[in-house]
Amino acid sequence: MTISKILVANRGEIAARVLRTAKARGLATAVLRHASEQEGPAHLIADEVVTIDGPTPVAAYLDIPQVVEAAKRIGADAVHPGYGFLSENAAFVAALEEAGVTFVGPTSEVIDLMGDKIRARAFVEERGFPVAPSAIEDDDPATFVERARAVGYPLLIKPSAGGGGKGMRVVRDDSALEAEIDTARREGERYFGDGRLFVECYIERPRHIEVQVMGDGQGNVVHFWERECSIQRRFQKIIEETPSPALSEAQRLDICETAAGIARAVNYRGAGTVEFIYAQDGSFYFLEMNTRLQVEHPVTEMVTGFDLVAEQLRIAAGEGLSAAQADIPQNGHSIELRICAEDATADFRPAIGDILLLDEPRGEGVRVDSGILDGGKVTTDFDPMLSKLIVHAEDRAQAIARAREAVQNYVILGVTTNTGYLDAILAHPDFASGDVSTGFLAEQADTLTAPGEDLSDLLMAAAALSDERLVSDVMQIPEMHRKMGGWRN
Repeated sequence: MTISKILVANRGEIAARVLRTAKARGLATAVLRHASEQEGPAHLIADEVVTIDGPTPVAAYLDIPQVVEAAKRIGADAVHPGYGFLSENAAFVAALEEAGVTFVGPTSEVIDLMGDKIRARAFVEERGFPVAPSAIEDDDPATFVERARAVGYPLLIKPSAGGGGKGMRVVRDDSALEAEIDTARREGERYFGDGRLFVECYIERPRHIEVQVMGDGQGNVVHFWERECSIQRRFQKIIEETPSPALSEAQRLDICETAAGIARAVNYRGAGTVEFIYAQDGSFYFLEMNTRLQVEHPVTEMVTGFDLVAEQLRIAAGEGLSAAQADIPQNGHSIELRICAEDATADFRPAIGDILLLDEPRGEGVRVDSGILDGGKVTTDFDPMLSKLIVHAEDRAQAIARAREAVQNYVILGVTTNTGYLDAILAHPDFASGDVSTGFLAEQADTLTAPGEDLSDLLMAAAALSDERLVSDVMQIPEMHRKMGGWRN
């Protein structure tokens, strides 16, 4: 098939990142923009900006008929969904298929199967891949509570259609089980319109390991090694890295080949991620499969040298995989930090404001995938992530040092960000040693969120004044900031 024009049905840093690769491949490009949305990097990169509207900005990006109609109207051959929004919506993919527009990703049938945690888990288990002991409500709703107890405590309750940690509950005491099931069901219905549940044994101090896979839809699948995503706050990833410091070479090959086997079993097409819970004893269990590109894909690109979006576009155009498994290296170490507009010292309250000055770090082994511009406005209309800071070095210790230097020199004035919080995580001895779990941030909450030096009020006041001398002084802030060794926001 021929793809000559692509619509990116997303926004922010991921839209800009996809557009750059699409343009490098010589494609005509277009991107969506809500009527109330400020101009961002993606709108400057794209050849065409398509305005969408709705009761809220998010509702517009989720409006399947409007997005499909936009693709047809501008003559797009393909749609890249980025992540979030409609990226794992089987109905959206089916609508594009019916309209004759190529979806850059798997088929609607595969998304429907792997997007349902219960069906995906059953599919994986039936084919002999490792899953944690569990009980599924749909098997026999009348005995669900009894079967949940039989799994043993602690338990993790999950909505079948869940994501982002919503609706998940850890239960350690039998007296709380039924109440937590009711709460999880209500949250599942509220967030996903689906109250179905399942429970599985909760692994104490687990690590979160995921594997990047790529398939051509013809049975050929390769993996691009693993990523460690254990640094999470309320089930939301904050720092990701590769390789995982927890795995031996034998374990690495085992978990990566398991992920590739799962992708082959479903005849996967495009980029996907198979996620696992990794226990302290070295055992691991299938968690879920994300049928899209992940936020943290840049760390994989840094260590392998492959452009994963380019691979997606190749496969969507019918060109197939560009490399065999033996041709995919794992060189050095990479770390990604999610830069978010939030106040870590105020229970991570979302931050808003005008970006008075933006100076993003540069240099060897430093990459910034940004969704913001100097002079832009940060609102609560969308997710608080502003950009991603990615570093690469020869080994993990050097990567941590490079990440700390870069985040300390990440200047955003006018909006509170989590850069100081990220630096505190990188500086923690347990992170440096690799001795972490998915509960690390909760365990270290008090030490990691201690207020640091905050110059934002002073700097914002100076920037707001019209006096030319003060304005000139403000323009020197990035260089002053670097000389001072950075500050904690």
